[in-house]
Amino acid sequence: MTEVSLLCANHPNRETTLRCNRCEKPICAQCAVLTPVGYRCRECVRGQQKVFNTSRSFDFPIAAGTAFILVGFATAVLDFLGFWGLFIAPVVGGGVAEVIRWMVRRRRHQYLPLLTAVAGALGVLAYLLYRFFPLLQWLMLGGGLEGMFLGTSLLSLIWPIAHGVLMVGSLYYRLRGIQL
Repeated sequence: MTEVSLLCANHPNRETTLRCNRCEKPICAQCAVLTPVGYRCRECVRGQQKVFNTSRSFDFPIAAGTAFILVGFATAVLDFLGFWGLFIAPVVGGGVAEVIRWMVRRRRHQYLPLLTAVAGALGVLAYLLYRFFPLLQWLMLGGGLEGMFLGTSLLSLIWPIAHGVLMVGSLYYRLRGIQL
């Protein structure tokens, strides 16, 4: 009996033993995409992604605006708690993710978690600039570096940055579908 060798559908000069587990098309190792259920061709993976991307164009500004406002406000509130805010920040980030999910009616898109994380980071940055602005004024008006530690100092920005990192991280991973 002679063996019939399969040739890749995309690269006809390559022999293969793999087949897409959805459409049964022969694919080489370069064309194969490993999924949780086995190897698939790129066309089947692309078609499956379209099923999962259910968002509408107006979901992106809604999610970004909500993340910017809520994470920026939460950073300001958690700043009063200092060290103890580190324990609450991941919970707040998960809560913001749930608010965003509710705002976009649970529609999904592969770039929505990244967009909301960037918007949340910009919210933290806006709060840091608000906190840092009096320090810049002090230095520009001739105040020396010795007066920097009287009011707003660089060291006082550590807690809001840490709170922001924890909130944005849990926001991103919660929207990605990973339960923390």
